[in-house]
Amino acid sequence: MTRTDDTRLITSLNFFGVLLAYVMLGASLWLSVDVPLATKGYWAIAVLMLTISLVNFVKYRFDARLAADRDPKPEPRTPRLAQTGADKAA
Repeated sequence: MTRTDDTRLITSLNFFGVLLAYVMLGASLWLSVDVPLATKGYWAIAVLMLTISLVNFVKYRFDARLAADRDPKPEPRTPRLAQTGADKAA
């Protein structure tokens, strides 16, 4: 397997794991009759906010890794003083 295949496999497993967790959470909220509807709404909003923060965190880490992998900008070429002095003397 190549690196992209490994990455694709890991991403798929993570996606299905998160999807299964959401299904199980939704089923537990749906089937729990002792909890009032307002509390279920607060739980759902909390899960949504945690999901958004997780997506932002992963994006931040991904962008930081991409920025670290890029080459720094090359410095502009300036003649060194010793070389210019030697050129003028010759």
